[in-house]
This record gives sequence, structure tokens and C-alpha cells, in this order.
Amino acid sequence: MQPESGRRWFVGGVVAAAGGLAVAELVAAVLGASVSPVEAVGQEVIALTPGPIAEAIIGLVGTLDKPLAIVSVVLAVLLIGGLIGHWWMSRRAWSVVATSLLTVGAVLSVLNRPSGSADAVIAAGVGGAVLIACLGWLERQEVKAAPDDRRAFLRTLAGLGAAMAFVAVGGQLLATRRRLRQRIEEVRAAIDLPTRPVADVTGADLGTPGAPPWRSSNRDFYRIDTALTLPLIDPTEWSLRIHGMVERELTITYQDLIDRGLQDAWVTLCCVSNEIGGDLIGNAAWSGVPMSDLLAEVGVDPEADCLFSTSQDGWTCGTPLAAVTDGRDALLAVTMNGEPLPVPHGFPVRQVVPGLYGYVSATKWVVDWEVTRFADVSAYWTDRGWGERGPIKTGSRIDVPRPDAEVAAGSTTIAGVAWRQHVGIDAVEVRVDDGPWMGARLGRVPDADTWVQWAVDWDAQPGQHVLEVRATDANGEVQTADVADVLPDGATGHHEINVSVAR
Repeated sequence: MQPESGRRWFVGGVVAAAGGLAVAELVAAVLGASVSPVEAVGQEVIALTPGPIAEAIIGLVGTLDKPLAIVSVVLAVLLIGGLIGHWWMSRRAWSVVATSLLTVGAVLSVLNRPSGSADAVIAAGVGGAVLIACLGWLERQEVKAAPDDRRAFLRTLAGLGAAMAFVAVGGQLLATRRRLRQRIEEVRAAIDLPTRPVADVTGADLGTPGAPPWRSSNRDFYRIDTALTLPLIDPTEWSLRIHGMVERELTITYQDLIDRGLQDAWVTLCCVSNEIGGDLIGNAAWSGVPMSDLLAEVGVDPEADCLFSTSQDGWTCGTPLAAVTDGRDALLAVTMNGEPLPVPHGFPVRQVVPGLYGYVSATKWVVDWEVTRFADVSAYWTDRGWGERGPIKTGSRIDVPRPDAEVAAGSTTIAGVAWRQHVGIDAVEVRVDDGPWMGARLGRVPDADTWVQWAVDWDAQPGQHVLEVRATDANGEVQTADVADVLPDGATGHHEINVSVAR
């Protein structure tokens, strides 16, 4: 190998190693690894540094010792990458061995960390593979170029370097976000809120095998929002500004909410996009401060009819003021099922308003309230053709048996849920094959703001059957059979399923 060629391939090795590092960091961030390969090696360097030397370094650079360890690792990897590149054309085996040792060292560093994980091991392995792949690609590009065309090789290096710089920036952004998410989760876990343990209401869950529980777990609770990336808000930095058509503006902090005392409420939330028989609905225990208390404190102008709320990510929502000031359990919630709100469900603070679809009420990560009039504002989803007020419609669903299931002949249970939040459900009926409606037994619920479980016994006869359900609300209104799409203000119609009864 000519000296000039050796220098070019040394630079190529540096770029390839940078690419391996960039991709490894990106993979670690995408997989959600708690420690990246570079961080793990840096921690290992710190752990292996003799005490006197470590003290001398700390005395020299102070709190920059850890960033210095990371920089040292990166520079060392780039230098080794340069050597790997230098050997690539003349001593290929040396390059492969050196890359393997570099990768194994990263893997061992990951495994030696308490927070090491399979995700980080995968990232380290991918980084080593990318280093080799980049050198192979550079070799193929050089073969395609004219002999001794140094400029073509340099252009190829520049293109590869630019691509890997883009990957590196993306990886660092994701890694930074991952670390912030970890910090927020640590803060969330350390919050000690004065809430009572959550106990399910006796008799609310009928215990039908195969049916979803009456209380939806935080993990299984549906999530609908427009956030491409979840807002990560430190509760110590959160505040809510209340302004607009009020006598006095008010800004409250997270601690202000806690100090006011928390009220508990069982509330079922439902998305307007929930189709007939859909699962975009869930029931949970919430704790928070009544929204009406805060509005009373600022003094609402009698001419106002809308509470226009804004999320930290810019999403907006218009809520009828009447629905949050009529005594219902409309809360600025800080807990869900007895624990601080999960980040996907609005941590640190969100709105919960019974009786309204979420798009006009359930603002997550809420940071701003403007008391105003519907005539003067337009919210995110109403701008896109959805209705302005969004009251919940009566709905019911069959959960057992599942659609197109095969069941045994004889006594079997048909079960599901029905809802009309803040009005309540008085009755649920089921019929088979357009036969007579059969009354179902209902679970016991704490108030009208939750869904209700229902069940009915059916003497299943062999053959194909259609099961249909309808509910009657507490006002005596029977759920309509007229089919309507979710747009503009919620779906209507009866849920029907087909089942097969074995002979």
C-alpha cells in the first residue's frame, strides 16, 4: 500500500468508526436502552482508573471528569478505527480481529453495568457491524473510481461522513430524550401524594371470564393524542395560567394543586373516534382538584361559555364551561388509579371531565386555560370538522363471546359494558337473531360517571347466530339503532357480532 493510500484509508477508518458509534447510539436510543455502549465504556474507564490518577483528574478538570471520559472513549475508538482502516486493504484479518475486539470490549462494558441490557448489547454489535460495512462500501466505491482518483475517494468519504453526522445528531437527540424520560420517571416515582389506596367498587365487576375488568389498568388504558413525542414535564417546573374573561388572572403550580387537597372520582373516558364495538374507552380512578373551584376563584365573566385549554405540545381544546361548573367531578387530575399520572396519560396534570368526549375535555399535559367564548376560538379538532361540544352518546358493547367465536351449546354467558357518562345506564338488553330483547343484569357502579358491566344467560342452540345489544340511559332514552360514523360527534348504532354454536 502506498503511503498516500494508507493515509486515505486511515481517514476512511476514522469515518467508518464514527459511523459505527453513531449507529450504535441511535440503536440504543431507539430501543430505549438505559445505557448506551459509549456510556458503558466511559463508565468502565472511570471505574478502572486508579484512585490517585482519578483524584488528580478531578482536581484538574473538576466536574468535567465524566464528559472527559466520554470524549476519551470516542477519540480512542476513532483512533482504533483509523488503524482498522489503515490495515483494511493489506491486512484484512487484522482489521476484522481489531473490530471484533472493539465490539467485544463494548459488550463486556455494557454487561458489567448494573443498568446494562440486551438492548445495549444489540447496539454495540450493530455498531461493530456498521464499521465493517462502511469499510466494505468504501472499498467498492474505490474500485468503481478511476485508479489514483484521490478526489473521488475523498468525495465518497465526505458523503459518508455527512450521512453519519446526521445519524449521530439523531441518535443524540433520542438519547437526550431518553435520559430526560428516565429523569421524569424517577421524579414521578418519588412523588408522595396524599391519596387513598384504590379499591374497586364491590359488585361493579361481574367477573365474567374473558371480559375486560371494570377498572382499566394504566397499562391497558387507551391512548389517543396528537403528540409525536410525549411531552416530558418536571412537575416542579409545571404551572397553569388561567386568564381571559375572568376578574383576576391566576397562575398555579403543581404544589399549589397538591396543597389544595385532592378529590377522588371514578370516571370513564371515551374517545370520539370510538367505533361501534370499539375499545377506545376505559374506566379509572382519578384524583385531583375540582376545576370549578379554580374557576370560581378567578371569577368567570357571565358572558363566557368556553374553557379553552392548551397542552404543553400546543394541542388545544374547547370545553363547555357549563360542563365543568355544574357540580360534576370535573378534575385537574394528578393521579390515575392511585399513582401519579403516567407520562402517556398526561403527567404531571391533565383534565378529566365526565360526560364529554375526550377531544373537547380531556387535555393532557395542560398548561394554559383561557376563559372565553366558543364564537371567538377554534380548537384543534373542531378546526378539522368535528363537533363543538361533544357530549357522550349512549353506547354498549359485547365483549363475551368474541366476534366470530365458536361456543359450546347450552347455557352460556353474553357480557359486555354500556355507558352514558354523567347520565347513567338503567338497562341493557340483548337479542339473538332478531328475537325478543332479553334484560341483562347490571354491575353495581358508584355513580353515573362510569360504564357499567352487564351479563345475560343464553341457552345457545347449535348453528350460526347474530347477537345484538342496546342500552337505555337513566333518562329513559333507548340507544338508537341508526348507524352513524364517528365524524363529526361520535358513532351511533347497535353492536352486533356473529357467533357459531357447536353441535
